[in-house]
Amino acid sequence: MRSPSFDVPQDGQRTFSATSRLYCAAQGPPSPDEATLLVVASSTTHPDLSPDRAWWLRVPSTLLSPRSVFFALRDEDPDDVAARSEPILLMIWLAGIATVLASSTAGKLLDDPDYDPLLLAVWAFVAGGIYGAVGYFVIGFAVFFGGRVFGSLGDFRRERQIVAFAAAPVALSVLLLLPLRLALFGGDTFHAGGSDEGTGETVLLALQLLFVAWSLVLLLIGIRVVHGWSWLRSAGVLGVGVALLGAIVALFALV
Repeated sequence: MRSPSFDVPQDGQRTFSATSRLYCAAQGPPSPDEATLLVVASSTTHPDLSPDRAWWLRVPSTLLSPRSVFFALRDEDPDDVAARSEPILLMIWLAGIATVLASSTAGKLLDDPDYDPLLLAVWAFVAGGIYGAVGYFVIGFAVFFGGRVFGSLGDFRRERQIVAFAAAPVALSVLLLLPLRLALFGGDTFHAGGSDEGTGETVLLALQLLFVAWSLVLLLIGIRVVHGWSWLRSAGVLGVGVALLGAIVALFALV
């Protein structure tokens, strides 16, 4: 039998704030797909499920059902926004670690006699956190800039959060590919030369790039769902953001 609490909304059971409802109203009547997303995104409003727990549960859902997760980012309720902070921190930190471990620096770090496996782990943790934070703000700004070019009224925070959840596949890659590299190549993973050179390195690089491509697809989906735009307009935002990042990299290369 259905619980009465699902029949009549009560205090604390609404996922979407008045701001979000006005935003959705401004977009016109929801399509069947958006109506389904609204139901899925609101399915975590059971009184026993706190906003913090709801957002932790949405982390794996980003990989399996990303549209419902990105739709939930439309909510501007302060408690809901605050509940996203820890999952976002985890994802950008893991994504940063994945980035630094895939670098050429990590591939020869243990050739330095001052480094041992413990210090390597500390380096990956600290450098990964820094890279993740920089990427969170820089890529977030690129998406924010692209959105403004195409008429977005969203704030910088929401665009950063789209980037953070889109980074979930890259964050996952460090949990999958690092154990695989260590199982296949052992200590050679962080030494120049050795058994990890050649075909094995190429295959692992291709796998890493697949995770990056997955994140780019999620970023495109996130822009489209959060803004309620067409695929073409969303791709335009992504294109402008990539162009801005390319210009920034080129500028630093010239300095």
